[in-house]
Amino acid sequence: MKRGAYASTAGTTTQATSAMNAIKDYILQSHLQPGDPLPTESQLCETLGVSRSSVREAIRTLAALDIVEVRHGHGMFVGQVSMRPMVESLVFRGLLTPGDDYRSLREVVQVRRTLDAALAEAVVTAWKEREDAEIDAVVDEMEALAERGETFTDQDRGFHQMLLAPVPNQLFAHLMEAFWAIHTLTVPMLHAPRPEDIVKTAKAHRAMLQAARAGDVGAYREAIVAHYEPLEKALTHA
Repeated sequence: MKRGAYASTAGTTTQATSAMNAIKDYILQSHLQPGDPLPTESQLCETLGVSRSSVREAIRTLAALDIVEVRHGHGMFVGQVSMRPMVESLVFRGLLTPGDDYRSLREVVQVRRTLDAALAEAVVTAWKEREDAEIDAVVDEMEALAERGETFTDQDRGFHQMLLAPVPNQLFAHLMEAFWAIHTLTVPMLHAPRPEDIVKTAKAHRAMLQAARAGDVGAYREAIVAHYEPLEKALTHA
């Protein structure tokens, strides 16, 4: 079995762990992409030089991590390698937190705000004088819904996805999407937002976009503060 990026130097590595690392190396060295087919169990055993039971245990672990997808009756494929496992773990961790139902959500909001602020310069650089009718339409829709006292979860998510799309480092976009997913799974614990807070949040999104297009990092960061302020106040006084 060829030694690769995931080969362990630890003497206590189990056969299943070795098989798991070998499968990850196989994916990398074969330049496979999400959705590409993987060899059968028998082929992996022969190619990697490990037992069938070790391969099966490795596949179960990799499937849980979304690195491998098992489609019954069709075979095995490279998974989407999403951040779903992290999302599920963090949400469950929050539900296990005793004594404070809102602690996990406060932490998620703090992380989202910190990431947004850290990305201010990159976003402003990507959006300076940039036109995009799609994101403008989303902001218009958010403000229209807010004026009617309605929330705009889908539009909010779409706004942040589009805002980060032109930023070169896409790991940030994946992280923001992961924490947004955690946010939406835990926010039902909170009481419904006040109408004035909904309006303020919608306007903050427009201010973020306008500041980015104007090349004003300071104004962009101020808009981020305004964006999260209603939610943070609600969590503080919940």
